[in-house]
Formats: sequence, structure tokens, C-alpha cells
Amino acid sequence: MTTTSPRWLFDGSEIPDPLGYGERAVEFLRRLKHPKSRAPGRAFQLDPWQERVVRRIYGPCDATGRRIVRNVVLLLPRGNRKTSLAAALALLHTIGPEKVPGGENLFAAADRKQARLGYAEALGIVRADKRVSSAVAVQDFRNRLTYSKAGSFLEAISADAGTQHGRTPVFVLADELHAWKKRDLWDVLRTGLVKVPGSLLIVATTAGRGQENVAHDIVDYARKVARGEIEDPSTLPILFEADRDADWRDERLWHHVNPGLVHGYPDIEGLRQLAREAENRPGDRDAFRQLHLNIWLDHSAEPFVDMSIYDEGAASVDLEELIGEPCWLAVDLSSNSDLTVIVAAWRTEAGGYVVHPWFFCPADNLRARADRDGVPYPQWADEGFITPTPGNVVDFRAVEDTIRDLCDRFDVREIAFDPHLARNMLNNLLDDGFPAVEMRQGWVTMAPAIKELERAIVGRQFQHGGHPVLRWNFDNIAVETDKAGNKAFHKGKSKDRIDGAVAAAMAVARAAAGEHHRSIYDDSSISVSDLVW
Repeated sequence: MTTTSPRWLFDGSEIPDPLGYGERAVEFLRRLKHPKSRAPGRAFQLDPWQERVVRRIYGPCDATGRRIVRNVVLLLPRGNRKTSLAAALALLHTIGPEKVPGGENLFAAADRKQARLGYAEALGIVRADKRVSSAVAVQDFRNRLTYSKAGSFLEAISADAGTQHGRTPVFVLADELHAWKKRDLWDVLRTGLVKVPGSLLIVATTAGRGQENVAHDIVDYARKVARGEIEDPSTLPILFEADRDADWRDERLWHHVNPGLVHGYPDIEGLRQLAREAENRPGDRDAFRQLHLNIWLDHSAEPFVDMSIYDEGAASVDLEELIGEPCWLAVDLSSNSDLTVIVAAWRTEAGGYVVHPWFFCPADNLRARADRDGVPYPQWADEGFITPTPGNVVDFRAVEDTIRDLCDRFDVREIAFDPHLARNMLNNLLDDGFPAVEMRQGWVTMAPAIKELERAIVGRQFQHGGHPVLRWNFDNIAVETDKAGNKAFHKGKSKDRIDGAVAAAMAVARAAAGEHHRSIYDDSSISVSDLVW
């Protein structure tokens, strides 16, 4: 059983509180009421693990008396009352001792409905105590609470509500960050927080899917802080997550990553029922692992390979060392706004492959394309992982020029094209003596290509250099398998791109055929009858 959880939450160790701000925060929360509380007087339930979270945020101070923690990353499975705790902390900054005159406190979420949840929780706490509600003005149509005496307010905003520039928050709760499809609001809030001394950001989220999102970046940074790889005392990682290979049916694991279970939440019988159903339903199993064990999943529900195995091939690729070595290129051309990619493959002495991609995309509306696909195209372009070409479709002339340059640099033996969309380019290259060949993307061709690619990855014989766009493409693959066990790539119901993975399979297949001097169709495990429709 492998899990991650902060030891200091449970070891009883001393939490510094030189100025008593941690104690002050705890006392404020204990004076609150909650409409669903079963405690006497409907007192807000602050369990020991939650109390230590509060003390660890507000207690430690620097030599000037300023709070050390400015960023909290709370990765917590569903049902552990993170929304209630977040609402109470928001009120601590709105009407409590952490308030700032005129202070702007925000609940931020992916959409209005999610943002409203935190606000509604805070509103319920306010209305549960007449003393508090009498001091707070409610503008429910604006999802806003205002403490008139100080002019401080708490407001719910969402990433789908348009621009939020001009915000100067002192407290931000970024709720379920894994669901934020765009990072615009995140960037606005982060830059707004630095305008105010002593501001506090709390990211409260369950695990998500994929790595091409702001949530994965933030959680991964927090992991590095927790492991001591990055020294950042201003960031407090509170991470409850199970290892992806852990036995998801083990109830001991459930307790390790759900700190509320010992206090009765989430409901253990409810978890047991979900686990029983997940035994025979893979989709439910993934949801259970993600939402209740905080296992960060890959994009595809039917993955081609385990991405942790894929990632073992991330050692850097030195293209200069490959000059003069036999090389096979594969090209996947886009029809409109999709990615176009060239993938080069080189054989290794151990029977594997080294690959490197060159991606192209339209330069027009690059930010809008990033928002549509939920990936950082502008960042990838700035870092050289994608080449934007002028216009709103990929400029095939730039692609052809790159192919010609690669043929000048490397010992290119073949350039494989799916002839669909590639006829002009293929003929241009053939006319000039380049070794262009057709490779159709049907079952007959791609099934053995995919099999060879899978063999290389699973055998740890596929070095890709950790190229982020290529990884994203592999992460998006769903696999279709026929009755004979032959596999084909597809995107399922997703709009995500898999172009680089398709081209990688093509390049690896041509390299394999070149190595053995045989046709790509020669595979004793695949008969022609299996592939006839």
C-alpha cells in the first residue's frame, strides 16, 4: 500500500505560533455555526486534522510577524468536507480577525455552478447564526456577502464568466482546479494576489486527468515541495493521494487518503457500494480511483499503454549524435485546424527506437485553440515544441521545407505518408528524388505498426525525450481491438489530438521494416482474413 499524506497532520508535533494567530483562527472557526452540524448548538465541526491544517497555515510567522504561508495546495478526495473548511476560512478573512478593510475575498471555480457551491456553504454558515447574519449584507444575485463594518466582502466568480481583470484579492479559494479548462482566470488571480501583502491562495481540489492543465502543474510543484526537491516555505502542500498502482479495494488505503473517514465522512458504506460496482465496470473503477483515492489519471479511459511506462523513455534525445544514422520519417498532415507532425525514428542497438517529433499548427487564434483543446499551445510555441505557421490552417510548404531540411541533416531512408491530403507533397518530393512512400492508415497497415510500437514502449525500448506535445498525443489514445486482437488508435469521444502517436507508429514501423528488409505487412500473427472487412 503506497500513499501520500502529511505526517505533521497526525504526529502531534508542535506547530509554531509565536503571535497566536493560529490559535486565534481556530477559536474563530469554533465560534461559527453550521446549519447541518449535529454538535451542540450546531457548532461548526472542526476535527483534529482540520484544526492542524488551520494552525499550520496561520501560526508560523517570519521575523517581521508576517504569515509565512501564502499558498496552500489541498489535494483531498471527494467527501472530506473541503468545501466547508474553505468556506469557514473565507469567512475568517471576510468577517473574522484576518479581515482587511475593503478586502476582496473570492471563491473561484471553473463554472458558475461550482463557484456557487462554496458561496452557498459560506452563506449557510452566516445564516446559521443571527449575530453574524445581522452584520452581513447579502447580495445573492451577485453571489456576494459584505461585512459592512469593514467593507470587506466574499464573492463567487467563475472561469466562464469572462474577464476578471482589475481584481485585487486578499484571499482566493481556487476550487476543483482540475476542472479549469482555461488558465486565464488563474493567471489574473495569481497576479492580483501579489498586489496585496499577506494575501492567501488556497487550492482545494480532487485529482484530475492528464498533465496538460494548470492543476497538474500546481499539484506537481507542491509534490516537489513536499519531497524537499524545491525549497519554498511559502507553499504548504497538504496532499492526500494513493499511488496509481495501489490496490484500490484495500480499505486501509481508503482511510489513509480520506482523513475524514475516522470521523464518519465520507460514508464508508457508500464507498463500499461504489467499490463493489467498480469491480465489473472499468469506467466506475477509474472514477473511484480518481475521486475517492486521488489517483491522478491519464486522459484516455482505454489507454494504449501505461503512461508511467511511457515516461521511462523521457531521457533527452541529442539530435546531433544521430546525424549519419539511418533515419525513417513519417508525416501526418492535418485537414484543417488539427496538428500536423513529422516524426523521425532511429533504431537502437538494443532493438528499440529513438524518436523525435516536429509539430506544426496554425498561428491564427492560437490562444483560442489552446482554450478549445485545453492545452498550452502558446507556451509550447514559445518553448519550440510547436511551430505555428501563418494563417488559420497549417502551411504545408513549411512542412515540406522541414522534411527537405531533415533529409539534408540525417540519413533518411524513407518518408512515409498517408496519401490522403499528401498527394501533392509526396509527388513533389518524389520528383526531386526523395524516398517518399505511401503508408495508408487502415487496419492492414496500422495494426502491425501499433503492435511494434507497443512492443517497444512496454519493453522500455522507446526513447522520446519527454516531448510534451508527443506525450499529450499518446495520453489521448483510445484503443479499438478487433476479434483477432489487432489494435487501432482512435480518439473515442474526445476532441483531443493523437496525430503524433499515429506518426510515431508509422515511423517505428518503417524503421522495423527497414531493419529486417521485410514488408510492413509481414507478421505471422496477423492474417489477411483477419483484416478484411
